[in-house]
Amino acid sequence: MTHWHLECSACAHTAPGDSLATVCPQCGQPYLVRYDMPVPRLDTIAPRWDMWRYRSIMPLLPEEEPVSLGEGATPMQEIPELARAIGVRRLWVKDEGLNPTASFKARGMSAAVTRAAALKVPGFVVPTAGNAGAALSAYGVAAGLPVRVYAPRTTPKPILDTIAALGADLHLVDGHIGDAGKQARAFAAESGYFDVSTLREPYRIEGKKTMGIEVAEQLGWRLPTHIVYPTGGGTGLIGMWKVFAELRSYGWISANEPLPRMVVAQSAGCAPMVRAFEQGADHATPWENPETYASGLRVPGPLGDRLILRALRESGGFARAVPDDQIRAATARLAKASGIDVCPEGGCAFAAAEQLAAQGAIPADAEVVVFNTGSGASYRF
Repeated sequence: MTHWHLECSACAHTAPGDSLATVCPQCGQPYLVRYDMPVPRLDTIAPRWDMWRYRSIMPLLPEEEPVSLGEGATPMQEIPELARAIGVRRLWVKDEGLNPTASFKARGMSAAVTRAAALKVPGFVVPTAGNAGAALSAYGVAAGLPVRVYAPRTTPKPILDTIAALGADLHLVDGHIGDAGKQARAFAAESGYFDVSTLREPYRIEGKKTMGIEVAEQLGWRLPTHIVYPTGGGTGLIGMWKVFAELRSYGWISANEPLPRMVVAQSAGCAPMVRAFEQGADHATPWENPETYASGLRVPGPLGDRLILRALRESGGFARAVPDDQIRAATARLAKASGIDVCPEGGCAFAAAEQLAAQGAIPADAEVVVFNTGSGASYRF
């Protein structure tokens, strides 16, 4: 018996927590995990140094051990000189490139593989812009289950090499991640492998939400005024916005603690969420001919579009598109100022923060966390 159930993010449909769930069968929208347990105390944090230290507020049974490679517990580095340069009170970079397989995707895959493996799936399949495929390949090894990955041919070679080195069955696809997704879903239907595409199962969000718990803990159980997140599929932003409400309800942060304004950063070459936000829409239309060297942002039609837009509007946040030349410049500048091996997506987030601060949308008294979602080394070849 689980201490959680699944709830459709768009309609009233629910499912048991011990079911092997994909999307809502009634409306096709993503499920979210909802917890049915007594309010967990702050002292239930486990004595371990990875994301599973928060197991009391995650989808894990008391007797279970997660499929883990030490993901999470990433540093959050304050950079006063850049805070002064862009005109905000404080600026931190949360460096997710130090996760296993060098990106934040490790968090989601640890949670997703833990649950699916417990439900005896025969294997896993995923379409990827790169980092999710590398992460799933690693966690498939940890779970002792086979993995098939569909990736665009334009995926950075170091990431493809990682997928291959970990023994996954790698298939290269002409086109973008949407094209890879069609092939992954077809293979899942014929093979019985479980599809862990972004938001096509409910647990990757639960792994990603631990980024928000860590931000709160690293700031002494308070929150910044703004979180700037490079957004492709958007599970990280969705997960953090979900967990901030959970932390309030548990009393882990004060009920009076203002929640951060969430900021989407995208490449101007693939900015479906920015366009939808600026148009006041409740969903995004797919971006035609997506082009950006920041491969994690080359997601033309994210399934979580409604949840991303909901988080932006509920938080009073923003969405910003940045051209690739400005992403390159910001990536180099952030790396040289911080000592972090910044990925293009992290550079995009920093560029968006700087531009919004220059326009006054992010005010001078702001305390800003910028997410670097992966390692720059993954993009060099």
